[in-house]
Amino acid sequence: MDFDLSEEQRMLEDSVERLIAERYGFEQRKKYLKEEAGFSRDLWRRYAEMGLLGLPFEERHGGSNGGAIETMIVMEAFGRGLTLEPYLATVILSGGLIQLAGSEAQRAELLPRIADGSLLAAWAHSEAQSRYDLCDVACSARRDADGWILDGAKSHVMHGDSADKLIVSARISGERRDRDGIALFLVDADAPGVERRGYGTQDGLRAAQITLSGVPIASRDAMGEPGKAASVIERVADCALAALAAEAVGAMAAAHETTVEYLKTRKQFGVTIGSFQALQHRAVDMLVELEQARSMALFATMMVEEPDAAERRKAISAATVQIRRSGRYIGQQAVQLHGGIGMTLEYKIGHYFKRFTAMETLFGDTDHHLAALAEAGGLIAPA
Repeated sequence: MDFDLSEEQRMLEDSVERLIAERYGFEQRKKYLKEEAGFSRDLWRRYAEMGLLGLPFEERHGGSNGGAIETMIVMEAFGRGLTLEPYLATVILSGGLIQLAGSEAQRAELLPRIADGSLLAAWAHSEAQSRYDLCDVACSARRDADGWILDGAKSHVMHGDSADKLIVSARISGERRDRDGIALFLVDADAPGVERRGYGTQDGLRAAQITLSGVPIASRDAMGEPGKAASVIERVADCALAALAAEAVGAMAAAHETTVEYLKTRKQFGVTIGSFQALQHRAVDMLVELEQARSMALFATMMVEEPDAAERRKAISAATVQIRRSGRYIGQQAVQLHGGIGMTLEYKIGHYFKRFTAMETLFGDTDHHLAALAEAGGLIAPA
């Protein structure tokens, strides 16, 4: 199997890494954090100019037909920079849902606007009681003469406070945790009955609590076959986990490099602390964890387009378990090896650890994916 990047993929990697190196220094990131939306609108436009926002979409929708490898390249570079822009929420999650469940008219209208940077979107799916069960949906949609009426509440909607368009999951039939009966709807973020409460998350990103009270939805804004959205939701969640795995690897690599550089320059007792063998061993252990995580992130990328949902989900869960364990280990070691400054807001290493910690709770924590993998019989079938 050929693991080398093509010439076009290497060019993409070079251009994104150069952009992040030039425009996403730690001090620049702190400035972006203070902007009204919590990220840089100027950089978002730059992403659009470079074609990053339309990367996974078809050319007829303003994209460039990129696949999982291209997404991995971009997300790994974003992980290195600890970027704040809503790429996961708008391109991976919302763009993915529109591609998989949207009608041709919806794709033709929305995907080009995402690609040119003029539309921000967010997926409003998680609810307070649902934890990591993707089919646990209590938000309801009922038919009326003109379409649908939505009622309910959504929690931790990533970048929901800055989104122009929401994709809302709602139950149209069945019990709260039934697989059947879930539908997806396009909702204008400023529609009557939509209330948003934005807040900052521990890793510096943004999220929102969203309440829907009698929100009217036209029939044309229902996505796919109403009541049959579960498989699409699972597919997009798997794509998000593969993208997060790549982002985590980028952040782990940066945290490791920063720590090694610190060991080479920080002096104690008249010598650099990196000359102590015990600390060298810990830096090597971090590198081993990084390479294990990189291998599993690549595995997740290769499997994310697997048509067999059961095999795909096993692979994604296995990769997620390793990624999260590696991220926690590298984050802990990086902070400890930096000593006191590793705990300060003014130094970047702690921010990598906070991002690892935040990612641990997205689309299922380590225990959730370990249990799912065990229930599925493990990654490798017994001989």
